[in-house]
Amino acid sequence: MKVCILSDSHDNRQLLRDAGVQAKALGAEAILHCGDVVAPSTLSVLFPLGLPLYVIHGNNSGDLFTLHRMAAKEENRLHYFGQDAAFSLGGRRIFLVHYPHYAEAMATTGDWDLVCCGHNHRAEVECVKNMNGTCTWVVNPGTVGGIGAPATFIMGDLEAMTFEVLEVVQEEG
Repeated sequence: MKVCILSDSHDNRQLLRDAGVQAKALGAEAILHCGDVVAPSTLSVLFPLGLPLYVIHGNNSGDLFTLHRMAAKEENRLHYFGQDAAFSLGGRRIFLVHYPHYAEAMATTGDWDLVCCGHNHRAEVECVKNMNGTCTWVVNPGTVGGIGAPATFIMGDLEAMTFEVLEVVQEEG
């Protein structure tokens, strides 16, 4: 299963939409958002893609009441978890959290196949040694909103456990 992992959209609807469109064209079957959506209405640009959307709020939480209400609408395919998320997808155990130091700590437990984070706007992919003697992938997609850095996201293949940082290609119009 291929997934689009992104974070820190900070209300940039255009870049968020462009990343979603680009990821779907590359075969993404779900989108994981690691926080700092800010205004919940920003996510509406992803709904037409018809992909399940897994979201946490980050430190720029915006209107959490409206985010909960949007998640209650089944047609949105929006799964909102709060400050962090633990779920299975594509046969993998996934943990979403906004902060990189928290992500690294969760990876060391060995309880997760993939831990995704954001916050520092730096795209990074790292395999962190865990307590089981194996490694857990920690991925930070950077900022899809292009805040102080290029607008990026990560395409992940959950079967192969491969991850690629991609720059958002802006559509004209």
